[in-house]
Amino acid sequence: MQNNDKENMDQIDNNEELIDDGVVDSTDTADEVTQLTTRVAELEDKNLRLFAEFENFRKRTQKEKYELIKTASQDILSALLPVLDDFDRTKKIAGEMAEQDGFVEGVLLVYKKLQTLVNSKGLVALESNNEVFDPELHDAISHIQAPDPSMVGKVIDTIEKGYLLNDKLIRHAKVVVGA
Repeated sequence: MQNNDKENMDQIDNNEELIDDGVVDSTDTADEVTQLTTRVAELEDKNLRLFAEFENFRKRTQKEKYELIKTASQDILSALLPVLDDFDRTKKIAGEMAEQDGFVEGVLLVYKKLQTLVNSKGLVALESNNEVFDPELHDAISHIQAPDPSMVGKVIDTIEKGYLLNDKLIRHAKVVVGA
Protein backbone atom coordinates (compact mmCIF):
# COMPACT_ATOMS: atom_id res chain seq x y z
CA MET A 1 0.00 0.00 0.00
CA GLN A 2 2.93 2.34 0.74
CA ASN A 3 4.38 1.63 -2.72
CA ASN A 4 1.13 2.77 -4.35
CA ASP A 5 1.15 5.95 -2.28
CA LYS A 6 4.77 6.61 -3.23
CA GLU A 7 4.02 5.96 -6.90
CA ASN A 8 1.04 8.32 -6.72
CA MET A 9 3.19 11.03 -5.12
CA ASP A 10 5.91 10.55 -7.77
CA GLN A 11 3.29 10.79 -10.52
CA ILE A 12 1.89 13.98 -8.98
CA ASP A 13 5.41 15.46 -8.84
CA ASN A 14 6.00 14.50 -12.51
CA ASN A 15 2.67 16.03 -13.49
CA GLU A 16 3.53 19.25 -11.69
CA GLU A 17 6.89 19.40 -13.52
CA LEU A 18 5.22 18.79 -16.87
CA ILE A 19 2.68 21.52 -16.16
CA ASP A 20 5.45 23.91 -15.13
CA ASP A 21 7.33 23.10 -18.34
CA GLY A 22 4.16 23.67 -20.37
CA VAL A 23 4.30 20.18 -21.88
CA VAL A 24 0.84 19.14 -20.68
CA ASP A 25 -2.25 21.16 -21.43
CA SER A 26 -4.91 21.88 -18.83
CA THR A 27 -7.48 19.32 -20.10
CA ASP A 28 -5.04 16.44 -19.64
CA THR A 29 -4.22 17.74 -16.19
CA ALA A 30 -7.90 17.98 -15.22
CA ASP A 31 -8.46 14.36 -16.30
CA GLU A 32 -5.47 13.19 -14.29
CA VAL A 33 -6.57 15.21 -11.26
CA THR A 34 -10.02 13.60 -11.49
CA GLN A 35 -8.45 10.15 -11.75
CA LEU A 36 -6.13 10.84 -8.84
CA THR A 37 -8.97 12.24 -6.74
CA THR A 38 -11.00 9.11 -7.46
CA ARG A 39 -8.03 6.93 -6.57
CA VAL A 40 -7.49 8.80 -3.29
CA ALA A 41 -11.18 8.37 -2.41
CA GLU A 42 -10.95 4.64 -3.16
CA LEU A 43 -7.85 4.29 -0.98
CA GLU A 44 -9.46 6.22 1.88
CA ASP A 45 -12.55 3.99 1.65
CA LYS A 46 -10.37 0.88 1.61
CA ASN A 47 -8.44 2.20 4.62
CA LEU A 48 -11.67 2.83 6.57
CA ARG A 49 -12.96 -0.65 5.74
CA LEU A 50 -9.71 -2.27 6.86
CA PHE A 51 -9.78 -0.29 10.09
CA ALA A 52 -13.38 -1.34 10.77
CA GLU A 53 -12.55 -4.96 9.96
CA PHE A 54 -9.60 -4.85 12.35
CA GLU A 55 -11.76 -3.37 15.13
CA ASN A 56 -14.33 -6.15 14.63
CA PHE A 57 -11.55 -8.74 14.74
CA ARG A 58 -10.13 -7.22 17.94
CA LYS A 59 -13.55 -7.21 19.63
CA ARG A 60 -14.28 -10.79 18.51
CA THR A 61 -10.95 -12.12 19.82
CA GLN A 62 -11.43 -10.24 23.09
CA LYS A 63 -14.88 -11.82 23.50
CA GLU A 64 -13.49 -15.29 22.70
CA LYS A 65 -10.70 -14.79 25.23
CA TYR A 66 -13.23 -13.76 27.89
CA GLU A 67 -15.38 -16.84 27.16
CA LEU A 68 -12.32 -19.09 27.33
CA ILE A 69 -11.29 -17.67 30.69
CA LYS A 70 -14.86 -17.88 31.96
CA THR A 71 -15.16 -21.60 31.19
CA ALA A 72 -11.50 -22.60 31.66
CA SER A 73 -12.24 -23.97 35.11
CA GLN A 74 -15.10 -26.17 33.82
CA ASP A 75 -12.93 -29.30 33.49
CA ILE A 76 -11.58 -29.02 37.03
CA LEU A 77 -14.95 -28.22 38.56
CA SER A 78 -16.60 -31.06 36.64
CA ALA A 79 -13.99 -33.44 38.04
CA LEU A 80 -14.80 -32.17 41.56
CA LEU A 81 -18.53 -32.92 41.27
CA PRO A 82 -18.22 -36.55 42.51
CA VAL A 83 -16.20 -35.26 45.48
CA LEU A 84 -18.98 -32.77 46.27
CA ASP A 85 -21.50 -35.63 46.01
CA ASP A 86 -19.45 -37.66 48.51
CA PHE A 87 -19.33 -34.69 50.88
CA ASP A 88 -23.10 -34.25 50.56
CA ARG A 89 -23.64 -37.90 51.53
CA THR A 90 -21.18 -37.54 54.41
CA LYS A 91 -22.95 -34.41 55.62
CA LYS A 92 -26.30 -36.21 55.50
CA ILE A 93 -24.96 -39.15 57.53
CA ALA A 94 -23.22 -36.82 60.01
CA GLY A 95 -26.49 -34.96 60.53
CA GLU A 96 -28.20 -38.23 61.45
CA MET A 97 -25.55 -39.14 64.03
CA ALA A 98 -26.51 -38.58 67.65
CA GLU A 99 -23.01 -37.63 68.72
CA GLN A 100 -20.62 -35.63 66.57
CA ASP A 101 -16.96 -35.74 67.44
CA GLY A 102 -14.15 -33.44 66.34
CA PHE A 103 -13.46 -35.50 63.23
CA VAL A 104 -17.01 -35.08 61.91
CA GLU A 105 -16.89 -31.36 62.64
CA GLY A 106 -13.56 -31.14 60.77
CA VAL A 107 -15.02 -32.92 57.76
CA LEU A 108 -18.01 -30.57 57.76
CA LEU A 109 -15.65 -27.59 57.96
CA VAL A 110 -13.69 -28.86 54.94
CA TYR A 111 -17.00 -29.35 53.11
CA LYS A 112 -18.03 -25.75 53.82
CA LYS A 113 -14.67 -24.44 52.56
CA LEU A 114 -14.88 -26.51 49.39
CA GLN A 115 -18.47 -25.38 48.82
CA THR A 116 -17.46 -21.73 49.28
CA LEU A 117 -14.56 -22.17 46.84
CA VAL A 118 -16.61 -23.74 44.04
CA ASN A 119 -19.42 -21.21 44.54
CA SER A 120 -16.91 -18.36 44.18
CA LYS A 121 -15.90 -19.85 40.80
CA GLY A 122 -19.51 -19.74 39.58
CA LEU A 123 -20.63 -23.30 40.36
CA VAL A 124 -24.22 -23.48 41.60
CA ALA A 125 -26.15 -26.60 42.60
CA LEU A 126 -29.64 -27.00 41.14
CA GLU A 127 -32.40 -27.32 43.70
CA SER A 128 -34.80 -29.78 42.13
CA ASN A 129 -37.04 -31.22 44.86
CA ASN A 130 -40.70 -30.19 44.51
CA GLU A 131 -39.92 -28.41 41.21
CA VAL A 132 -41.69 -29.20 37.95
CA PHE A 133 -39.69 -31.73 35.93
CA ASP A 134 -37.68 -29.91 33.24
CA PRO A 135 -35.92 -32.15 30.69
CA GLU A 136 -33.44 -29.34 30.04
CA LEU A 137 -32.22 -29.56 33.65
CA HIS A 138 -33.22 -33.03 34.86
CA ASP A 139 -32.68 -36.67 33.91
CA ALA A 140 -35.60 -38.81 35.09
CA ILE A 141 -34.19 -41.96 36.66
CA SER A 142 -37.61 -43.36 37.56
CA HIS A 143 -41.27 -42.52 38.03
CA ILE A 144 -43.14 -43.32 41.24
CA GLN A 145 -46.67 -42.84 42.47
CA ALA A 146 -47.00 -39.22 43.61
CA PRO A 147 -47.79 -38.92 47.34
CA ASP A 148 -50.52 -36.40 46.48
CA PRO A 149 -52.03 -35.13 43.20
CA SER A 150 -50.15 -31.81 43.37
CA MET A 151 -46.83 -33.67 42.98
CA VAL A 152 -47.69 -35.26 39.62
CA GLY A 153 -45.02 -34.20 37.12
CA LYS A 154 -42.82 -32.78 39.85
CA VAL A 155 -39.49 -33.97 41.23
CA ILE A 156 -40.08 -36.20 44.27
CA ASP A 157 -36.44 -36.96 45.09
CA THR A 158 -32.99 -35.97 43.80
CA ILE A 159 -30.59 -38.87 43.37
CA GLU A 160 -27.68 -36.74 42.11
CA LYS A 161 -27.57 -32.94 42.09
CA GLY A 162 -27.28 -31.02 38.86
CA TYR A 163 -24.89 -28.09 38.54
CA LEU A 164 -24.64 -24.81 36.65
CA LEU A 165 -21.33 -23.12 35.94
CA ASN A 166 -21.80 -19.43 35.19
CA ASP A 167 -25.43 -20.10 34.18
CA LYS A 168 -24.37 -22.94 31.85
CA LEU A 169 -25.55 -26.46 32.70
CA ILE A 170 -22.60 -28.80 33.22
CA ARG A 171 -24.48 -31.74 34.78
CA HIS A 172 -28.15 -32.69 34.72
CA ALA A 173 -29.80 -33.55 38.02
CA LYS A 174 -30.78 -37.22 38.25
CA VAL A 175 -34.27 -37.25 39.76
CA VAL A 176 -37.32 -39.34 40.61
CA VAL A 177 -40.53 -37.89 39.14
CA GLY A 178 -44.05 -38.25 40.50
CA ALA A 179 -46.51 -39.99 38.20
